[in-house]
Amino acid sequence: MPMNDLDPATPVIVGVGQASERIGDPGYQGLSPVGLAAAAARRALEDTGADPAAAAAAVDTAAGIRQFEISFPGAEAPLGRSDNYPRSVAARIGADPQRAILEVVGGQGPQHLVNELAADIARGGCRAALAFGSEAVSTVQAMAQSPDPPDFSERVGGSLDDRGLGLDGLISHRQATHGITDAPGQYALFENARRARLGRTREDYAAGMGALFAPFTRIAAANPHAAAPVERSAAELVAPTERNRPIADPYTRYVVARDKVNQGAAVLVASVAAARELGVPKERWVFLHGHADLRERDLMQRADLSRSPAAVMAAEHALEVAGIGAADLSALDLYSCFPIAVTNVADALGLAADDPRGLTLAGGLPFFGGAGNNYAMHAVAEAVHSARAVPGGYCFVGANGGFLSKYSAGVYSTAPTGWRTDRSAELQREIDSWEAPEEAAEPEGWARVETYTVKHGRGGERTGVVVGRLEADGRRFPAVTEGDDEVLGLLSEGEPVGARVYVRTSDSGSRVTTTPARMAGPHSAPHASPHDARG
Repeated sequence: MPMNDLDPATPVIVGVGQASERIGDPGYQGLSPVGLAAAAARRALEDTGADPAAAAAAVDTAAGIRQFEISFPGAEAPLGRSDNYPRSVAARIGADPQRAILEVVGGQGPQHLVNELAADIARGGCRAALAFGSEAVSTVQAMAQSPDPPDFSERVGGSLDDRGLGLDGLISHRQATHGITDAPGQYALFENARRARLGRTREDYAAGMGALFAPFTRIAAANPHAAAPVERSAAELVAPTERNRPIADPYTRYVVARDKVNQGAAVLVASVAAARELGVPKERWVFLHGHADLRERDLMQRADLSRSPAAVMAAEHALEVAGIGAADLSALDLYSCFPIAVTNVADALGLAADDPRGLTLAGGLPFFGGAGNNYAMHAVAEAVHSARAVPGGYCFVGANGGFLSKYSAGVYSTAPTGWRTDRSAELQREIDSWEAPEEAAEPEGWARVETYTVKHGRGGERTGVVVGRLEADGRRFPAVTEGDDEVLGLLSEGEPVGARVYVRTSDSGSRVTTTPARMAGPHSAPHASPHDARG
C-alpha cells in the first residue's frame, strides 16, 4: 500500500527507547522506576527523528506497566512509589496526557498495550499514545537496607485508569494449599509434562533446554541493556553448581527469568496524521501488521498440561492477520521466562532451537533480564529496530503472562498497511468452551502421576508437588509430599509420569505416598507391596 493512500487514523510506531543501569557500572545513578521509564521515554521521543518536545506535547495517552513490587496483593514498595506512575513519567518528559493507564499484571502487558492503543488510534480514540514500563529491582534491593535509603515516593495525583492486578483465575485456593503458587514450580509442572509427552529422558531434556537457551546468551552478551551479558554454553546452563543451583526440577537458576534488573523501555504509537504533523520521517514508521490477545484456561482446567494451545492460537492468528507464515519472518522474540514458554510456541510454528533467525531479539528473560512485567516492551523496541534495519521484513513478538496464562502477539514491518482487525474475541469464546477435566475436591485412593516437580529450598530442603489423576474415575487433583524420602525418590529418578501413587486428603490438604500404609491416620488402607508404586 502506498504511503499516500493510508487512512490518516492508521496507527504507526514512530519511536522506541530503552534505558538501563547496573550497580557498580560507571555512571550508575540508582534511578527509581519512574526515572528509568522517563529516560526510556525521552529516547523514544528522540527516536522519532522529530522535535522531542513537540512529540511529548502530542501524547494524549500514557500507559504504564505495573512494577513487580506492586503486582501482588498486599505488596508494598520498600522505597516508596508514585501514586500515579503514568503521570509521573509523563511529567518528567513534558507531557500532559488526557488519559493515564496502569496495566494489569503479566508479561503479556506491553504487547497487549501496543495492540490496544493501536486499535484506539484506528478508531479515533486517541492520536498519540506512549506505552512504557520499568523495574529497579536491583537498586531497590541493594538500597532498602542501606543506612540512608532514597525515597522514591511521588505525589502527582490526576486521573488514573488503574486496571487492578488482574490475577483472577491464576492461583486458586487449592493450588495455594498445595504450594502451586510460584512461577518456577508451576512452569516445571508444564515442562515435565512436555518431557514425558515427548518420551525424553531427564538428561536429554536438560541438554535440550541448554541448547535452546545458549543462543539467547550470545544475544544478551551483545546487548548493552542486558542485566547478565555473559555468553554461556548449553552444558553450563543446565549443570547444577553452587551458583547454578536447582530451583524446581528440571530447572536450574540459569534457565529461569532474572528479576534483579534496572531497566526501562518505551514505545510511542501515533496516527499517520499525527506522525505527519510532527514531521516524523517515513523511514522511522513501523506498522503493526498482525496482532492477537488470548487467555488460556486456568491451570486445573487445562486438558493437557504439556501445552498451552491458547498461546499457539494467538501466535498463529497474529500471523494470519498479517497475511504471512512463520517462514516469512525475518526476526522473532519469543517470551522466555522458562524454556517451555519458548518451545510451546516454537514447536507449533515449526521453529528449531538453532533457527538461523534466532528466537530472541533482546536476549531473553534469564539473560537480558526478566524486567518484571515489562520484558516484552524491550522486545518490541528491538523488533522496531530490526524492522527498520530490514525494510519490508516482518518481526514477530510473542509476550506471555501468568503461568502460560495470557498471550499477546504482534507482527511488525516497515511495509505500509492499513489497520487490520483481529478475531481474538471469537477465538477466546472457542477457548472458553473447551471441556475441562473434572477436579476431585477430596481425592482418596490410588492414582497416577500426571505431572510433577520437586522444589529445592536454599537450605537443601525439598518438596514434591504432584498433579495426579484418580484411577477410579480420572478426576484430577493437586497434592504435595513433604519429608517422604520414598516419594521424593520416585519423583527424582526415572519417569514419574504415569507412576502409581496413593493420595489421601485431610484438613491440611492432599498428600501422596507410594503405599497407603505409609499414610498416617486412623483410615489407613491395607498395606500394598512396593512394586505397586510404579504400576
